[in-house]
Amino acid sequence: MVTELVHVGFNNFVAINRVIAIASPNSAPTKRTVQEGKTKGLLIDMTNGRKTKAVIFTDDGHVIQVALAPETITGRLQAGRGGSVLRPEPSDEKDEP
Repeated sequence: MVTELVHVGFNNFVAINRVIAIASPNSAPTKRTVQEGKTKGLLIDMTNGRKTKAVIFTDDGHVIQVALAPETITGRLQAGRGGSVLRPEPSDEKDEP
């Protein structure tokens, strides 16, 4: 079996077949899961000191912090699998200046 990898920045790679979810780090449940991963020794920080822009969850319970946006990683995953890029549906919320 061949393991396919996706580049997540700063010469770090994640095995595509192990990824189950990619989330924004801003929600309370994601922050709580990151903290639990840290206390259990399952947190992997691949940000190189940069701001965390996405959190990747793997099938073995590891939580990976990366400095790339979730959309960027999703695009790379889809390109690696030969599929089309998934795009989030537009929301009705307007960004206020």
